[in-house]
Amino acid sequence: MAKILSQDEIDALLSTVTSSEPEQTDEPARSEHVRSVITYDFKHPNRVSKDQLRTLENMHDNFAGHIGSTLSTMLRTMVDVDLISVDQINYSEYIMSLVSPSSTYTFSAAPLEGLCVIDYSPTLVFAFIDRMFGGGEKVLEIERELTNIERSIMGKIAGRIFGDLENSWKNMVPVTIEQKSFETNPQFVQVVPASETVIVVSLQLKLFNITGLLTICYPYVSLESVLGKLSAQNWIDATKRKSQEENRANNQENLQKVTVEVALNLARTTLKMKDFLNLKIGDVISTETKIDAPVEMLVGGRKKYMCRPGLFGKRRAGQITEIYPIIEKE
Repeated sequence: MAKILSQDEIDALLSTVTSSEPEQTDEPARSEHVRSVITYDFKHPNRVSKDQLRTLENMHDNFAGHIGSTLSTMLRTMVDVDLISVDQINYSEYIMSLVSPSSTYTFSAAPLEGLCVIDYSPTLVFAFIDRMFGGGEKVLEIERELTNIERSIMGKIAGRIFGDLENSWKNMVPVTIEQKSFETNPQFVQVVPASETVIVVSLQLKLFNITGLLTICYPYVSLESVLGKLSAQNWIDATKRKSQEENRANNQENLQKVTVEVALNLARTTLKMKDFLNLKIGDVISTETKIDAPVEMLVGGRKKYMCRPGLFGKRRAGQITEIYPIIEKE
């Protein structure tokens, strides 16, 4: 026979359910609070802000376009270059990611301090060299160090890429890049301590059906002095300034082809209207201009220079003695 609960037992059950409801309400709040905590890794400190990394990304995105054009011209075929990432890691992690034997160059970029690193994957290097000597689309699976001749060819390619890297930096911080060394073993490339923070720019290059990576490593100590200039606002201002300079250069080039009328005002005087109306052939008009005094040169009907009239060979000419302001004061 089923047991029938008394009123006291029913009230006790209801009070238990009511008291347990706040605990269920608080649980999601506590879990959300736990999820908002971000773990900080002291071995990988973020010493460069996201805004500065974004500026470096924009700079090297332009760099990718430049070296794509440069390599396409040198290798006489299309080379696609894409920016893969701009990462902030330890120098030891970067060195461990490089293969051996490698084609690694160290370079200085004054006024940046210290040395930076640029590395080409072996697949790309041998594809470049093979194409320079007339090769085709064959993928070369070669794992060896470069010969002296191959190193010379690769040095010319690296020099052109260094020039493009200078052009990418000039709008933000003008740098002068100079190659310092070439290494085939990444373990011998020690430009900063292993635990130092570095910025690694990874670019993917595609030649025919061959794909490889080009990486550039900037130590934090090298970028520290210019980090204040690596902001989104400075990037926008530099882009506008570059556009204005290009427009100015184009306008100057176009204006050089425009022809203007040049005339010399030998003398100037004032006459009364009745004297002007009574002028006849043979009359002499006197002026206050001396024979050896400089005269006005008009360019497009406006006074621009003072000059001395004379002859240049068999042509009439004027030797400029004084330059007037572009805007004359009335």
